[in-house]
Parts: sequence; structure tokens; C-alpha cells
Amino acid sequence: MKKLRAIILLILSFYSLNIYSQNIIEGQISYSNDLGENTPLIGVSIYWKDTSIGTLSDIDGKFKISKTNLTNELIFKFLGFNDKLINVENQNFLNIIMTENENTLDEVIVNKKKKTLQKSYFKTQNITNVSSDELLKAACCNISESFETNPSIDVNYSNAITGVKQVKMLGLESPYLLITEENIPMIRGASQVYGLSFIPGTWVESMQITKGSGSVVNGFESISGQINVELKKPYSDTPFFINVYSNTMGRNEINLHANKIINDKLSTGFYLHGNKNSNVNDKNNDGFLDNPKSEAFNFFNRWQYINPQKGTVSFLGIRYMKDEKIIGENTTKFDLNDKVREPWIGEINTNRLDSNFKYGYVNPSIPYQSLGFQMAYSNHDQKSFFGLRKYDINQRSFYSSIIYNSIIGNTLNKIKLGLNYSYDDFDETVNTQSSLIEKFADVLYNRIDKSIGGFFEYSYDSMDSVSLIAGVRYDLHNNLGNFFTPRIHLRYQPFEKSVFRLSLGTGRKSSNIFSENQNVFATGREIKILNNSGKFYGLEPEKAFNYGISFRQGFFINNREADITFDYYVTDFDNQVVVDWETQGEFSFYNLDGKSFAKSLQVDFEYEINDNILLKSTYKNFNVKKQYKSGFYQNPLTPKNRFFTNIEASTNESKNGSKWKFDLTYNWIGKQRLPSHSELDDFNGNSPSYSLINSQITKVYSDKFEIYVGGENIGGYSQSNPILGNPFGTDFDTSLIYAPIHKALFYVGLRFNN
Repeated sequence: MKKLRAIILLILSFYSLNIYSQNIIEGQISYSNDLGENTPLIGVSIYWKDTSIGTLSDIDGKFKISKTNLTNELIFKFLGFNDKLINVENQNFLNIIMTENENTLDEVIVNKKKKTLQKSYFKTQNITNVSSDELLKAACCNISESFETNPSIDVNYSNAITGVKQVKMLGLESPYLLITEENIPMIRGASQVYGLSFIPGTWVESMQITKGSGSVVNGFESISGQINVELKKPYSDTPFFINVYSNTMGRNEINLHANKIINDKLSTGFYLHGNKNSNVNDKNNDGFLDNPKSEAFNFFNRWQYINPQKGTVSFLGIRYMKDEKIIGENTTKFDLNDKVREPWIGEINTNRLDSNFKYGYVNPSIPYQSLGFQMAYSNHDQKSFFGLRKYDINQRSFYSSIIYNSIIGNTLNKIKLGLNYSYDDFDETVNTQSSLIEKFADVLYNRIDKSIGGFFEYSYDSMDSVSLIAGVRYDLHNNLGNFFTPRIHLRYQPFEKSVFRLSLGTGRKSSNIFSENQNVFATGREIKILNNSGKFYGLEPEKAFNYGISFRQGFFINNREADITFDYYVTDFDNQVVVDWETQGEFSFYNLDGKSFAKSLQVDFEYEINDNILLKSTYKNFNVKKQYKSGFYQNPLTPKNRFFTNIEASTNESKNGSKWKFDLTYNWIGKQRLPSHSELDDFNGNSPSYSLINSQITKVYSDKFEIYVGGENIGGYSQSNPILGNPFGTDFDTSLIYAPIHKALFYVGLRFNN
């Protein structure tokens, strides 16, 4: 009832705030691109003629400006486009189409840069847009490694032997995030641990990171937020692109793009990724490889069809990925004639096939009415062993959705409604043997998840002081049951550079305990499942309620733009699968009996020092606690405090397009609670705090060619004892990782496009 009252209170707040909305003009600015599509224009100057009252359009081409009694003539100016003057009478909304100036001189150079991380004052949800340029600032070459310069996402190693990095948002692990690829659920189930590393960074056009419960349109699984990945489109991507990368740990990568515009409607793209690391690295001399020996191949073919006259666009894609990893002890230093024991080694071999189809229709005569359909199929097959432990999983998935967009009365009142259907067939084989003496038999887990859900979402899409998104969905799930999922997002903007956002909503998920916690297999811990009555390994599904508030204030320092943002979010679990490693030698799964919550405070500061230098700093505080069998504790390996600073700089671009780009990122990670282990007793239950520095320098020779060099963990801080215990004993553990396991890493690469 408390949550229902909170939802009702938020709706009432929307109506009360709407009464006080200011008397302003708002609008959308765009231009017609080569496809005949309207593309938003950012940074258009809008001002009342012969006054100093003005504003700029935001990243979506939207603007708002207060009315004045001095004049009714509103001017729109943007370099390379013809000026436009509008006589404003009784209009409250303007749809402005700018036309390009054919007489614009080619020699004009614009130094104002588009930010690689963008936030809008006008979006109702708390969304950060990450451009492809931001991804280039990370070392390389997949999505899991692309968040090092992004303050919204935390990145940590999940264990000491697989080299995989895990992401967290709002203090919660990635399974509580909905990770989609062009709004199709992608990283889930079998792909939860390694899936982000299977998406090459060069394939990505942009990402949208949403804090909070997200939209009902994309399903019920989003609890702490959503990461949506937009891939590059054959029509707009460069005809040819190559990226080559190599680092001091022996990893070598190559990415190739080839796109062909067949005619004015049809285009296709071929995307190829390959990486290999055959080096044997054991620089900390603990007898285990610091990173896996690995080899991977990834191929993607995409077709795009566009017909602007009929208002249709469609995509067809097929992708195949093969990834092989060898992990464990360094056998080159292992005495194979020693009959005391065999070396602890492992392999993780993954094959994945994806195909998808998307179709969109926009009514040419009624552009606010549209219909979209998409469907996707995937087959994810992983064969792996970790020492004596075996873990195989095959997941076959089908997903489809249909969505209709329209308005109620006018374009301020928008609606979305539609259906989602998903099917997942899981086959798992688990052998939890860890001792050379005791033999365990394989255990089979087979499960089918089927769900169909309908959703309705209403948006009051005003750039006035108030906007609202309120949605509800109802799902019928063969294992979760039938249930409603309500979600609400509210924006209140009392002043031009001040915005409040509130959100609340529920989320659910089925817990895939083995695929989401594969680090347990690289331990000697006894694995226990303590509940027996649920449909998911004997466990009940997870359910949570997320709510939060955000405030952003823009201002000027020395006539330069700056802003500060405060985000505070809370996730309360009604039910949760507790992953308990509090007892040495044991790893237990059971349902929550008590309280569990995650409280996240984040403060962001951004300042444009000059046209060429941008400073970003973030402080984060996490209070993440849950009830374990042994007590109510802070979540292990979750730092309570973090600090982040990034400095992005560049020289002025010359006439031939050459320039230098510099990027420096500093991370301070506070103490983390450590689960009990005899080899960690000297830490008194907490890890030390430490600092990390990453940097990259790029020499851009032209808009076609650039070379980059960089370093990760330049200070060289690493965890002194990432491998604990006897490899075939119950005290063996590689999962208690609080810091990097390798010292400084340096890399070099080049990019060429034509």
C-alpha cells in the first residue's frame, strides 16, 4: 500500500505542478538529411529580435524560451544554415525545419565540440547518451571495457583468472540491469557474465544509460536501470574502416567494417572482429595466468532498407561469434613429472548465433503515428570446465514485440501501446566437484521460460516546466505468474538551467544462479542451494521496488558552461536470491529472509574550462546491505565511497583535420568489505583503498587516419594475493577480487576509414 500511495502522490504532484507551468514557447528544430528524414539540430541559437533574450537547442533539437512583450519576432540561427524568422502569435509549440545554406564557405571551421557524454534538461527520464567518440577514449575493444571513462557505471574484475570485467549501476550487479541492443533484450541468462565482451566497441554508434526502473515498453526485468546499445547503420557508416590494437599483455585485435549503398533504398554492411592472446603472463608469480590465453572471431552482416516516401525502414541482421579461453595455472612452470597433483586448468568455449529483423512505419501524412515490429533469435552455447568443475549451458531464445505510437488530442499528449513475447529454453549441466578424492556426478537443470505481456505508456511530452511518463504493463509468465508492473517518471524544470526528476517503479527477474555467478566455479567452495520449493533451482523469483530523485543545476564560471547533478536512488527488495560467501569453503544460494536494499548517492560536476578542455568529476556513496544467515551486512566487494575525475583535452583542428587529443581518468576506490578467508585475516575485514590512473593520447592526422597510445593502471597498483588457498582444497578462491590483478598495461593502435 505504501508503494501504491507513492505512485498516486507522484501523479497528483504532476497535476499540481502543471498548474504553475510558465507562459513559454517550446519547439523542435531539425533539418532534412539525404534520406529525407528530419534530423535534430543541436546548438541552434534562438532569440527574440533586437533583445538579449535567447537560448540554444539541446541534443534532441528541442528548446524552450519565455515569451516577451517586446517583440513577437523569433530568430533561429545556425552556422551552415539559412536564418529563419518566425512571427509568433498564439502558438505555444513551433516545429522548425532549417534549410542548408548552399553558399556556405568550405573554409569555415567550427571549434565548438559536441560532448561525448550528453544529458538533456528536457528529457523526462534520467538518461545519459554516450557517443561513439566516448567509446574511443577507452583502451579497447569491447563494451565491457568502454565504461572506464563513464561515471555512471562501475567496472570491476569478477575473478582472478577469466579476465572478464563486470559492471554495476546504483551499487547493484549487472543482472539487475536491463541490457538491450536496439531495445531488444540481449545480455541475459547464459550471456550475463561474458556477453558485454562479445560486442566490439567499434560496432557501436551510441549507448543510452538510464538510471532507475526504465520504461515499461522494454519489459519488466529492469530494476536498477537500462543500458541500450545502438549499432552502426550501413547507410550512415563509413564505407571502409579498420582498427588495429595491441597491448603489452600480448593481446592483439583487429576490426574491419565494409559498407555498400546498393541503391537509394538498400544498403548492407559487413563487420568483422578478431582477437588473440597467446602470451603466457604470470607477472605476480602466483603460478596462475594473469589473463587467459584466448582467441575470438565475431562476424555481423546487416541489411538496411529505407523508403522515405512510404515512411518505412527495416533492418535484417545475422551474427556469429566464437570465443575460446584457456585459464588456470601456468603449465610452462609446472612440473608435469610431479605426481603430487595435476595442474589446475580450465577452458571456456562459447559459440553464439544471433539473427534479428526490425520494421518501422511512420505515416507520411500523420507523422506522429507510427508502428514498429521487431523479432530476434539467438542460440548461445557455452562449454566450460574450471579445474574439476564442469559447467555447460545452452540457451535458445526468441523475442518479438510490436509497438504503436500516437497522440491524444495534440502532440503534447503521446501514447505507446503494444505487446512483447519472449521464449527462453535453458539446458545446463553442472558438476561441482572440487576435490581430487571425492567424485561428483553431473547434475542437469532444464527450464523453459515463456511470457507474453501488454503495455500502455502515456507521455505528457512538454518542454514547459513539467513532463511525465506513466506506464503499466501486465505479463503472463509460466514461472513468474501473472503480474502488473507500474512505472512513473516526472520532470519539473522551474528555471531554464534547473531540473528535478523523480522516478519509481517495480521490476522482477528470474535468477539464473549459475550463469550469473560463474566465478563460484573457480573456487573450491562447496555450493549449496538452501530452498527447494521455487521454480528456479528451488528458489523463488526476485522482485524489487526502485525509486529516486535527481537534480541538475547549470551555471557559468568565467563565462564558461558548468553544471552539477545530484542523484539519489533506492532499491528495496521484496524478494531476492542471496548469494552468500560469508563462510569460508561455502557458497550458498537462498531466498531473502529479512531486509535488502541498495542506496546510491552520486554527485557529478562538469566544467568546460575552455573550448578545448572539459573537466568531469564524480563522487559516489553506496549503502548496499542485505540480511544473510549470519547477520545484516554491507554487500561484499562493494566500495562504500568512490571518486572519479576525467579531463578531456584537444588542440585546435587544422584545415586538413589534424589535431591532438588527450584523455586522463583518475579513479579512487574506497574500502570494501571482504568475506571471511584465513589468508585475508591481516586485512581485518576490509580491503585497502587505492587509486587508478588511465590515459590515452591520440594523434589525428586527418578525418581518415589516426594513431593512439595509452595506458591502464599507470600507477601499477595491484592486489597482492588474488589466488587464495590450495587449488584443489575447499579454501581455494579466485573470486575475492577488490583491485586489478595486473600492474600497468600499455597499448597502441590505429584507425583508418575511407
